[in-house]
Amino acid sequence: MTEWRKSTHSANASDCVEVATGIGIRDSKAPTAHVEVGAAAWSSFLTVVKRDR
Repeated sequence: MTEWRKSTHSANASDCVEVATGIGIRDSKAPTAHVEVGAAAWSSFLTVVKRDR
């Protein structure tokens, strides 16, 4: 079973983005669909987000 995690910055537990290692990202309001994101792309995304804080 895949463990989906919600952002700790989500104000409302039903309106957030969830991530799963090795799987991708999804909208918590539409949990049956997800976008596949590879490890390198996810790492690049996090680097940019952290840099631009």
